[in-house]
Amino acid sequence: MEAALLVIVDAANVVGSVPDGWWRDRRGAAERLRDRLAADGVPGRPGEVEIVLVVEGAARGVESVEGVRVESAPGSGDDHMVELVAARPPDRPCLVVTADRELRRRVTELGAEVTGPRTVRP
Repeated sequence: MEAALLVIVDAANVVGSVPDGWWRDRRGAAERLRDRLAADGVPGRPGEVEIVLVVEGAARGVESVEGVRVESAPGSGDDHMVELVAARPPDRPCLVVTADRELRRRVTELGAEVTGPRTVRP
């Protein structure tokens, strides 16, 4: 049996991809993204997925909910996401949701697949 797809979502990058006033309430924007992920999952990805939403800065402290584990990065969110990718078993499939070019490069070097914010935005 294949392991569940590990989906790591760059909250700051996804929230910041649409100029909808998110900067007035970064924590609230991260919570809305978390709730949408919990309700909708990752479109186009059938099968079991484990979703990890990585938050940083003003969004630290957002709570996990059923279906979405929220991790507050102790420092750089990018560094934390790279650590999560590196820590998974090498045969476990991984998808990172971000548009950050440097982060994309770092995680693909570790064998992760990458997709942009539109994958999880309405």
